[in-house]
Amino acid sequence: MNKKALILLADGAEEMEFTIAVDVLRRAQVEVLVAGVALKEPTVAHCSRGVKIVPDVEFAHQNMSWNPSDFDAVIIPGGIAGATTLKDNKDVQKLVSLFYEQRKVVGFICAGTLVAKSSGIPKGHKVTSYPAVKDQLTDTYEYSEDRVVVDQNVITSRAPGTAFLFALTLVEELVGKDVADKLKGDMMTASAL
Repeated sequence: MNKKALILLADGAEEMEFTIAVDVLRRAQVEVLVAGVALKEPTVAHCSRGVKIVPDVEFAHQNMSWNPSDFDAVIIPGGIAGATTLKDNKDVQKLVSLFYEQRKVVGFICAGTLVAKSSGIPKGHKVTSYPAVKDQLTDTYEYSEDRVVVDQNVITSRAPGTAFLFALTLVEELVGKDVADKLKGDMMTASAL
């Protein structure tokens, strides 16, 4: 049975962090569902660089029926405006907390790591983020400058430039190192050359 991931998308999301995660996970045969959160236009997310993305569903219409047992991961892209919307949304906070408590993979990239904090991911985890939000995290977490950090079921990463490594790490955690290594070769990522 294929693994399933839920990716939350808000206006102002960083396009590369979102699309690379979706693309690489789908290449690994992970079923990905994209939920738009608090979008100004309910059917379109306006991302940080003007790219428009159509989510699969609206989070608000589904959130009463979201069940972490239906998924293996929840993923939060960065982009400060998108991350702020997600970190301030009480339903997102509850859902991310449930995923964490049920030992599902919770992934955050760039400013998305702020959602870990607002969702109550416990103190002491080792995390990373975009440098501009570091000071908002260091009082709660052990901060790392590594490109990707895996600490138990929490996966964090830094920025658009680390999006492939982040996505491949998600693949490795969800479906295994062999699949991630094959994708590295197929996509000709730097570590596979």
